[in-house]
Amino acid sequence: MVTDAEQESSAVEGFKSFWSDRFRIVKSYTPFIRRDSPLPPWSDADVQDFIASDPLHGPVLKTTRDAAKIMAAGGIIGAVSTAAFAWKYSKSPHGAALSLGAGALFGMSFGQEIANHSLQLYKLDTMAAQVKFLEWWQRKSA
Repeated sequence: MVTDAEQESSAVEGFKSFWSDRFRIVKSYTPFIRRDSPLPPWSDADVQDFIASDPLHGPVLKTTRDAAKIMAAGGIIGAVSTAAFAWKYSKSPHGAALSLGAGALFGMSFGQEIANHSLQLYKLDTMAAQVKFLEWWQRKSA
């Protein structure tokens, strides 16, 4: 006979298993997030050293960083243009502020899609490159 506690336990384990399969980011980044002391900050020069030293993951990390720049530019363009449009036609500070936030989110989404297609990120394992960088940085800073 199965008790209620055992059923709840198996349900929780099933839930964890289901989502951990779909969000492998949790498994990949856990060693770097759940540390006793955080990793020291790194600079652009450190990232460039990694890109130069790793022929497999270095170019992927460089492409990922370029995609982040495109996404940030999209966010800025979206935020400024929608806030300016809202301010021009309504002169409402709260409307312009909401438009600024929404425009930033939409612009970042469009920027990410543009970067994804133009840089062909869908062909690359960007998370593996970032994890390799974090492993490299952990070894170097230890």
